Amino acid sequence: MMAVRAHWLLVVATALAAVFVAAAPAQAEIALVLPASAERTAMRVEPLASYALAVSAMRAGEVRLLPLEGRLSQAAWRLRETPDSSLQILQGLRAQILAAGYAVVFECETDGCGGFDFRYRLRLLPEPEMHVDLGDFRYLAAVRGEGASAEHLALVVSRSTGSGFVHLTQIAPAESGGDPSAASMAPAFEPDTGPIEVAPLGTSPLPETPTAAVAALAARLETSGSVVLDDLAFETGAATLSPGGYTSLAALAAYLAANPARQVTLVGHTDAVGALAGNIVLSRKRAEAVRARLLEAHGVNPAQVGAEGAGWLAPRASNLTEAGRALNRRVEVVLTST
Repeated sequence: MMAVRAHWLLVVATALAAVFVAAAPAQAEIALVLPASAERTAMRVEPLASYALAVSAMRAGEVRLLPLEGRLSQAAWRLRETPDSSLQILQGLRAQILAAGYAVVFECETDGCGGFDFRYRLRLLPEPEMHVDLGDFRYLAAVRGEGASAEHLALVVSRSTGSGFVHLTQIAPAESGGDPSAASMAPAFEPDTGPIEVAPLGTSPLPETPTAAVAALAARLETSGSVVLDDLAFETGAATLSPGGYTSLAALAAYLAANPARQVTLVGHTDAVGALAGNIVLSRKRAEAVRARLLEAHGVNPAQVGAEGAGWLAPRASNLTEAGRALNRRVEVVLTST
């Protein structure tokens, strides 16, 4: 079984390399690389269709749905006798999706999604072609591009005794011959109102395109309650934010402008080198520097943004390695009121 998994990882690595060297100017539907044991059980393609993409967990009986129109393709696979968990299957597929230029806007797992009720809000290929174990499934929604050319996908991964199951839905602008004005009128992602309690999302960097970055930041704030601003750079050993534009700050400013009732706090963090008192001061000064940049360069309302420092009290990785210490040196934004 280890040999089979190692072979799949090698195939995935090869596929990821191909994504980065491909030179086709036009975007194409993503073709997932699956383990050798995978068997495609069903596929459906509609040149022009409507689809509601789930972008939140079930809350008070409702799921936030993003209405889309365009070319709809759905495929399902069964992975027979796989030793991998649903998370292991998802990780390999998520890596391919990110490498293809998509940004994850929502991700959840079983009860964090809403369990039975969430699953049956999803438009999937029917049983037995696609089986979803209600005690073990994962969901991911992602977007690539923006405006009229935006492409969306939804991935469902599940596992039951002896087998894994994968379902991929892709929605792209309609092919020529359809009504392009209707197919490309996908609305911009707007954050939901109110907190959503689901499993934390990953901390992958925000996408570079403005619309996708705002959508990703909004989804992460609304679901996990905080987002690490991973693209920020500070002068060595100082609290001065380096010059230049930062995707994360532009996205945060746009989110706050669209949601004037929201308030956030910027929280600075350090590694565990040095005394706590000094690190709290440094982390707070870095958070204040980020706040100042938001106010001065992006026109953010001062009443919407606070700044605090936590020093090394909240690590996200081990401080025993340089890689871990680097991850711990960060500024994150926390949603503090709705």
